[in-house]
Parts: sequence; C-alpha cells; structure tokens
Amino acid sequence: MNPNLNLLQPYPFQRLRDLFKGIVPNPAFTPINLSIGEPKHATPQLIKDALVGNLSGLANYPTTIGSNELREAISSWIARRYDIPALSAEKAILPVNGSREALFAFAQVIIDASNITPIVISPNPFYQIYEGAAFLAGAEPYFLNTLPHEDVEHNHVMDFSSVPADILARTQLVYVCSPGNPSGKVMSLAQWKNLFELSDRYGFVIAADECYSEIYFDEAHPPLGALQAAHRLGRSYQNLVVFSSLSKRSNVPGMRSGFVAGDEAIIEKFALYRTYHGCAMNPAVQAASIAAWNDETHVIENRRQYAAKFKDMTPLLADILEAEVPDAAFYLWSRIKSDQYSDTEFAVKLYRDLNITVLPGSFLAREAHGVNPGKNFVRIALVASYDECMEAAQRIREHLHL
Repeated sequence: MNPNLNLLQPYPFQRLRDLFKGIVPNPAFTPINLSIGEPKHATPQLIKDALVGNLSGLANYPTTIGSNELREAISSWIARRYDIPALSAEKAILPVNGSREALFAFAQVIIDASNITPIVISPNPFYQIYEGAAFLAGAEPYFLNTLPHEDVEHNHVMDFSSVPADILARTQLVYVCSPGNPSGKVMSLAQWKNLFELSDRYGFVIAADECYSEIYFDEAHPPLGALQAAHRLGRSYQNLVVFSSLSKRSNVPGMRSGFVAGDEAIIEKFALYRTYHGCAMNPAVQAASIAAWNDETHVIENRRQYAAKFKDMTPLLADILEAEVPDAAFYLWSRIKSDQYSDTEFAVKLYRDLNITVLPGSFLAREAHGVNPGKNFVRIALVASYDECMEAAQRIREHLHL
C-alpha cells in the first residue's frame, strides 16, 4: 500500500461523528443540521429539464475534455462574470466532475518529488482535500494560519510575509481559497499582486479554489477572482489555474460539475493526466451544466435567500457568538464569546441540548506555528431553509446561556 495513506487524518465529519458517539440529542427539538456545506435550496427547473432532456447521452462515452458547447459556455460565463477577455475554450478550459476531485488530482500533476520533498502551502483553517492531495503527491503541507488581525488587510486571509524563504524555495503549489472556507473572506487585488510576485520569483503554481465565488451579498460588487486580478494587473495567467463549481452556485451538488481554467500549458498536462484517470463528465450532466452556466436568474435568487438568512439570523446570535455577515460564501465563522466551553464542548452542548449540529472550528485546522487557528470557533453552514436557520438561532438565543 502507498505509505502516504497513513498520513491522512480523519475527515472533519468523521471526527464529528466520533465526538457525538453515544450522545442522545434532546428529543424535544427537531434536528437541524448546520454542519456540512451542502446546499439545500431547490435545484432550478431549467437544469433538471436539461438533464432529463439529454438522457440519450448516456449511450455514449464522454470525452475527457468535454463538449465544445460546454467549454464555450464556461468561457463565456468567465468573461461575463469577471469582465475579462474570453479564454480559449479549446486550450484554457477543462470541465471536471466537481472542484473537489479536481483540486485533489491537480497536485498529482503539479508535484515533482523526484529530487526534494516539495512544499504545498495552504490556508489554515482549510479544506482538507488540500492536505490529502499534498500527502498523496509526496509533498509536505505547510499551513499558513489565517487569524483575525486588527489590520483588516490581513484579517482571516493568507499573509505570506511570515513564510520563510527556504520554505518558499521548496514550494511547488499554493492552494488559495477566495472566498474562503470557512471565513468567507475575499482576497484583495494587493494580496493577489503579492502572491503573483512570489509565484514569479519562486516558480510555484497557484490553485485558486473559487467554488464559493457566486454566494455574495452586494450585487454591485461581486468578489474579485484570480483571473480577474491577473488581468487587472496586466499579467498573463502563467502558473495560475482556477477551480469553480456549480454545486453552490446552482444548488446541484449531486451533479458533480465544475471546471478548471487558466494557464494553457498546465491545462494541457492536466487533460493528459485526466485521460488516464478516467474523469469524464456524463453527457447529460454536460447538457445540464450548459443550461446552468448560461443562466443568472436562478443564481441571483439563490443569493437573495442566503442574504435573508444572514441578515435575520446573525443579530439573534450576537450575545453568544461573534456572528458577522461574511464577505461571501454561506458560513458563519464565529468565535465563541465565552471561555466556558471549548469549540468541541460547545458543539456537543448544541447537539445534546438543542439538537443542532455545527462543526467545531478546530476540526477544520491543524496545529501550526504554535496555534490551532480554528480553536474556539464554530462553523455554521446556513444551508438549511430560512425557517430552520431562524429556528436554530432562536433556540440558541433562548436556551443557551454562557
């Protein structure tokens, strides 16, 4: 067996199941699960119609690179969304079966462990796929803590000024998540400029995870994207690849549909890898994806629903949690105001006493540089219905006294 498998740690939700083992939640309350970032809003009818209307495609093997129509739809969406020239649908875009599998597979293509033990930098807290991808590629993860700072510029975002030069010299891949999971913070143009300059100096590849890019709360100011930042700075997309998904944007997590886009030379190698990996998108899913990327009406409605939940829920939690509306994404990343409970104890109390499930922040981070940056935080995913989210907030407000 690959010895690197022994380096993998239990997934956060396995740790949560272990934490709750043997605990019986209060039967006086109906269960409300706000732990996992699985969208619960209704899948738009136009997507379901396109999926059903193209089931004849199941009779054909799909190609790794996907249909021309899908790649053109993605290219057009990127150009509209980020106000940049259209990328080459043939060379710069590759459909993938959701961003998760692509983020993992990408490291297997980029990392060269033949001469040294390479470094993969990721934010901390982080999406655990980054760590697993690094280990299985033969690299060493380096966690860059994203902590709250008085300096707003570096509040819950990756600050590379603390990374030693010898670490950067061994770095081959940097995972960036903007909008961030779990903080919801969005990188600024200045932060992108700094990261691009480091990439130029040290030669590492940037994997920009943008799966939350379409969940935001000001229609006039959508989050800045990596390709958009590069374009504004007058640079090429060299060593830059973005990962996006329909799961959150269009409420289709079960469709497993997304894309990678950016550096054409890297996309070419990634397509070669995927040809052998066998990751080709179902033709019916491709047709449904085209319908999704071509429509914004359902996405605007999706954002409206999230905005309503954040607006009405956060004031109810203010006495218990530092609950603020994030820049983007659908998580409340909240510090527990009292030191009476650790984040794990707080999660147990909510589950046992109120039948509410949230995720302890420490489960989303690693002990690094002397601290676990998720400690005493909880991540609350506002994915349930408006009524369920409000019910959860009311329970916490009325029954939890810290």
